Amino acid sequence: MGMLSLPGFLSCGKKKDFSLTNEKDAHSSDNDENSERGNWANKGEYLLSMVGYAVGLGNVWRFPYLTYQNGGGAFLIPYTLMLALAGLPLFFMECSLGQFASLGPVSIWRILPLFQGVGITMVIISTFVTIYYNVIIAYALYYLFASFQKVLPWSDCFSWADEFCSKTRIVSDCNATLHGEIINANYSFITGNNLTCINGTINYKPVQFPSEQYWNKVTLQRSSGLDETGRIVWYLALCLLLSWIIIGAALFKGIKSSGKVVYFTALFPYVILLILLVRGATLEGALDGIEYYIGRQSNITKLMEAEVWKDAATQIFYSLSVAWGGLVALSSYNKFHNNCYSDAIVVCVTNCATSIFAGFAIFSILGHMAFLSERPVSEVVDSGFDLAFVAYPEALSKLPVSPLWSFLFFFMLLLLGLDSQFASIETLTTTIQDIYPRVMKKLRTPITLGLCTVFFFLGLICVTQAGIYWVNLIDHFCAGWGILIAAVLEIVGIVYIYGGNRFIEDIEMMIGKKSRLFWLWWRMCWFFITPVLLMAILVWSLITFSNPTYGSVLYPTWGTAVGWCMIIFCVIWIPIVAIVKIVKAKGNIVQRIVSCCQPAANWGPYLERHRGERYSHVVDPKKKKEQEIPTVSAFIY
Repeated sequence: MGMLSLPGFLSCGKKKDFSLTNEKDAHSSDNDENSERGNWANKGEYLLSMVGYAVGLGNVWRFPYLTYQNGGGAFLIPYTLMLALAGLPLFFMECSLGQFASLGPVSIWRILPLFQGVGITMVIISTFVTIYYNVIIAYALYYLFASFQKVLPWSDCFSWADEFCSKTRIVSDCNATLHGEIINANYSFITGNNLTCINGTINYKPVQFPSEQYWNKVTLQRSSGLDETGRIVWYLALCLLLSWIIIGAALFKGIKSSGKVVYFTALFPYVILLILLVRGATLEGALDGIEYYIGRQSNITKLMEAEVWKDAATQIFYSLSVAWGGLVALSSYNKFHNNCYSDAIVVCVTNCATSIFAGFAIFSILGHMAFLSERPVSEVVDSGFDLAFVAYPEALSKLPVSPLWSFLFFFMLLLLGLDSQFASIETLTTTIQDIYPRVMKKLRTPITLGLCTVFFFLGLICVTQAGIYWVNLIDHFCAGWGILIAAVLEIVGIVYIYGGNRFIEDIEMMIGKKSRLFWLWWRMCWFFITPVLLMAILVWSLITFSNPTYGSVLYPTWGTAVGWCMIIFCVIWIPIVAIVKIVKAKGNIVQRIVSCCQPAANWGPYLERHRGERYSHVVDPKKKKEQEIPTVSAFIY
C-alpha cells in the first residue's frame, strides 16, 4: 500500500487531528448532531441498514441446512447459546465502539494504536469479499431475468443438455426373484419379464437434473478447473455491471441515500419469504420437508457431538457479520446518546429469527420437490450455491406459475445481497473519509462511483468460465479464519489492554449509568467466555482446514498458493503495523510498547460537548490550524 510512505503514517498517538471546515456536503444535513461526518436521518434507517447487513444469503442457504444436518430443532439450543455467549457480546462491543468515537474500522484503533493493523485487516478482507459477493448477486440477477419466460429454461433438458440430463431418476439394475433364486439384472430385463425389484436393491444411473446442467453449462459455462480460465461470460459480466450500478446509485450520497433505499431492500425480502412459506405450506409433501428441517422428534443426542457446537458458533459468528468492520462503520454515524445496547439486541434477535423463518420457507418447497420426484428429502437438500441455484430452482420449476415463484425467490436473493453490499462499500468509504475528510466532503460521489468501477473490473475474473472457482477460492480463504484472527485480537485488545471496565465507562457515557448486575453478564462474556469461544473456533478451523475444492474438482497447487497469498496479505498488516509503530515510538523497547498500548492523544468522543471530564484533555480539532494539510497520520494516529 503506497500510503505507507506518507508522513506520520504509523506514529503511536503523537499526531493530533487536523481542523475541519463547517461546510456541508450531501452526507450531512442541518439536523445532524455531527455536521462534519453526518448522522442517520432517524433510528429506523440505522436499524434497517444493520439488519440488511447482518441478514444475508447465508441466512437462506446455510442455516436451514445446518439445522437439518445437526439434529433438527435440537440445533436451536446450541445456536441460541452461541448467540448469547459469542455473537451478541461481540456485536454490542463493535456497535458501541463505532458510536462512541464516530470513527470507521481503522481510525477507531486510536483506542489501541498497536492493534491498528487489525482494522486494516478487516477492511482488506471486506474488500476481497465485496468483489466476489457481487458476483453472486450477478448470478441472482441472471436467474431473475431468465425467469421472465413462460417456461423456465431449467425446467427440462433442452438443447444445451447432454445424455446424462434427466428429470427423473433412471433405474440401472436391481435384484429380483426368478424361479426361486435371487438374481441381479438390468432394469429392462426386469420389466420385460414382469419381475419386481426387491426393496433396497435398486441402483440408479448417474444422471443430472436439468437445473444442475443449466447452472454449469449455461449460467457459468463452467470450465474443467482453475487452470482453464476460458472467456468472459458476457451476460454475467453485464449482470455484474448492473449490480455495481445499482450499488453506486444507492450510495452516491452515502448514508443519506442508502438509508432511504433500505426501507425497501431490507423489508421486502420478509414479504417474499412469507409468500414462499404460505405457498409452500399448501403443497403436498411440505410437511415432510418441515419435519426434515425441525424434526418430528429432534435428535437431542446430537448435542453430544462437538461438531454441532462448532457449527452453531461458526454460523452465529459469520451471520452477524462481526469483525468485518461494517458494524463499526455503520454505528459511527449514530448520535452519541443513541441506545446501542437495545439496537444490538434487536438486530441480533431479528437476524436469528430470520434464519429460522427462512428454513420453513425453503424446506416446505423442497419437501414438495421430494414428493414429486419420489425421493427422500435428504436427496434434494443442499446448501450454498447448490441450494440457491440448483435445488431450489428445480423445486420452483415444478410449481404452477413457476416463473412467478422463481422471480420472487431470485428477487429476494438480490435484495439480501444488495443490503450487505451497501454496508461493505460504506465501510470502505467511511475509512477513506477518516483519512481525507475534506476530500470526501467534495468528492464523495466520484469516489464512491470510482470504487464501484474498480471493483467491477477486479470482479471480471470471477465471471470467466473459471469464475466460480475463483469465487469459491476467495470465500474459502478470505472469509474464513482471517476474520476469526481479527475478532480474537479485537476483543483481547479492548478488554485486556485498553481495559474492559474502562470500555464499560465509555459505554455508560452514551447510554447512562447501569447497575453492576446489568454489566455482570457482559463482563463474564467479554473477559472470559467470548474470547475462549472465539479461540476455540479459530483453533478448530485451523486444525480442520483443508485445501479448497469445488464439487469433485480439485484446485491446482498454484491456485491454493494464491489463496494463501491472499489471506497472508490480509493479516500481515497486523504485525507490520505493530512493529513500525514500536520502531517509531520513543524510549527503550518496554517504553515503546507501553506507549503504543495507550490510547492516542485524540481518542474519545468526536464532539467536544460529549467528552465530559473523562476526555477533557482531548484537543478539539476545530481549534487546530485551518491551514494544516491532512496526511495519512489522520488514519493511523
